[in-house]
Amino acid sequence: MTVPAPRVRRRPSMLGRLLPLLLITALLAPVGLLLTQTWRQTSDDRDLAARERLGVQYLRALAPVTGALVDAQSAAVSGRPVSREALTRTVEDAAEVDARIGAELRSQERWAGLRARLEALQDRSPTDPESAYTAYGEVTDLLLALHRKVRESSGLVRDPGADSFSLQDSAGQELPEAVVAAGRLADLGTLAARRPAAEQTRSLIELTGLRVAALAPAADLVDNLRAAVDSSESTDLGANVLTPLDTYQRSVEALAAYSAPAAGTGTVDPGRLAAARLDAHTAALQLQPVILSELDALLAERIDGLDRDRWLTAGAGVAAALLLGWLAALLIAASRRARRRAAMTAAGAESPGTPPSGGFWQPAVSAGRPGDPRPLQPVGATRDPESAQWGAFDAAR
Repeated sequence: MTVPAPRVRRRPSMLGRLLPLLLITALLAPVGLLLTQTWRQTSDDRDLAARERLGVQYLRALAPVTGALVDAQSAAVSGRPVSREALTRTVEDAAEVDARIGAELRSQERWAGLRARLEALQDRSPTDPESAYTAYGEVTDLLLALHRKVRESSGLVRDPGADSFSLQDSAGQELPEAVVAAGRLADLGTLAARRPAAEQTRSLIELTGLRVAALAPAADLVDNLRAAVDSSESTDLGANVLTPLDTYQRSVEALAAYSAPAAGTGTVDPGRLAAARLDAHTAALQLQPVILSELDALLAERIDGLDRDRWLTAGAGVAAALLLGWLAALLIAASRRARRRAAMTAAGAESPGTPPSGGFWQPAVSAGRPGDPRPLQPVGATRDPESAQWGAFDAAR
């Protein structure tokens, strides 16, 4: 019986040794790419929300400037003394905010130009109501342009939330425009009553245009805020906004009624119109801080959620790295064990009579023909089964 020689295993190739590392890399690359993209997207969203909060701060500083400027315009057109102290105080507060965050919002140049016009406007004392109306109108246009600049540079105009977008649009665009237009409407009513009869038709046309300009943003403001309350998940938004919104809506309805020309005369009562404008202005001053506070609360809540998402992304990255490291260690250990077994097998094949490391002595078995004598076997004894069967019978004969 021939005993086959043990097969010598071949040493693993370079590809076999690198296969575990290739598998780990193939798993690590897509996971790392996904986690990196998620981290970047979350960081970008968080940066946008943080910059929007800066825009809210700036709009909060511009709201008193708008109110003081409109009041100063009404006083100048009516011939009353202008309260420079109130306007100066609001300008200084807004300048402090611009010095702190204006560089990031890229609003410093526009604010510098507006502030120069405001200071020049306070230094002069126009005796002509018409020229005062024109001068203040130019400055309020610059103020509204600054509102738009702040909303654009802060990213408020690109806010992804339905409720927060409606809030920023209401507080940063519609409400300032409505306040300015309502002030101009009341002041024009005062001027129209002093103009000669030949200019009454022109005054009526101007009043109609300003009436639309004042009521359109106010109506849009009411619709936007109600839509924001309906679509928002915040339970505090409706409770905080609806009450001052109802007050503002009633004041706007009164402004619309008193700004319409009376039947038959085609004129408006400047006294009632001015009183309605003052009520609407007071209601707007109460509403705007509420809107900005609710908007800031929504943005702060969004930032907290994005921070949690970033921590989850980082935790997932660490867990994936640990898991892949553990898998790599297993594959490398298995590869090393396979190489050691192959080396031991090769050593045993080269020295068949030597005991393997850690084993017992195994004598080598020589291969030969079936009839050859074997160790511990009498001479002449064979391993032929047939001879062994008839041996006793031949001896008896």
